[in-house]
Amino acid sequence: MVIAIASGKGGTGKTMVATSLALAISDRPVQLIDCDVEEPNSHIFLKPRIEQTLKVYTPVPVIDESKCTHCGRCSEVCQFNALAVLQKQVMVFENLCHGCGGCMLACPEDAISEKRREVGVIEIGSSNGVSFAHGKLNIGEAMAPPVIRALKKYINAKGDVVIDVSPGTSCPVIESVRGADFVLLVTEPTPFGLNDLVLAVEMLQLLELPHAVIINRSGLGDSGVEDYCKAEGIPIILSIPFDEEIAKGYSRGIPLVEIQPEWRDKLREVYDYARANARKQ
Repeated sequence: MVIAIASGKGGTGKTMVATSLALAISDRPVQLIDCDVEEPNSHIFLKPRIEQTLKVYTPVPVIDESKCTHCGRCSEVCQFNALAVLQKQVMVFENLCHGCGGCMLACPEDAISEKRREVGVIEIGSSNGVSFAHGKLNIGEAMAPPVIRALKKYINAKGDVVIDVSPGTSCPVIESVRGADFVLLVTEPTPFGLNDLVLAVEMLQLLELPHAVIINRSGLGDSGVEDYCKAEGIPIILSIPFDEEIAKGYSRGIPLVEIQPEWRDKLREVYDYARANARKQ
């Protein structure tokens, strides 16, 4: 089973939940995949031993000007403005290219080939019975999905998988939750948390992915999140209190299940709920 841990906004405790959930079920084969490739931080808590590092490449077009007639067909089919056809030259903006290959297929003169461009790395390892992998997008790169897609190829289908998703509802998030069997939305009981939770729920409804809510820092704000979930019929399956001991331990990179071991059983119950309500294959 693949469980994705997502959130509408950053700073809600998503990584805290993801890492401790993986540790709570580490008596069975489990893998944690950190798909927040722009700012991965699960390794801070799991402290894995990295055993393999792999480069990630994405294809970008190369124009053979000796064949090109500058008809403009390539730029017409490109939905990302990665090509500009001038009178005597075709300009390629590699950072905008999504590597779809559409320009190469559309070229009537067979004047376009592809080369590989490095966009990031994947690191694979293990920690305390948890298999681990995360991606790192190269500094200055605009698009995370190519690294996320490459990272997800290393998902081990023989065990359970916990995916730590980047915050928000943009393309990297959609790429990360795609194929998940259940999604846990971590939020906080504040107006900001509620606003972004609504956006995340709408995204998952469009993707038709089953989901439930975990409230972190419970007792800190107002009842807006609880009222919304009740009105929408979204189960709140765990509340983590606003607790000084948890906050201090988290700031030192200590997993929740090590700060307060009683959370191990509670997170196992979360896992059981997700399994019972997972997307039907």
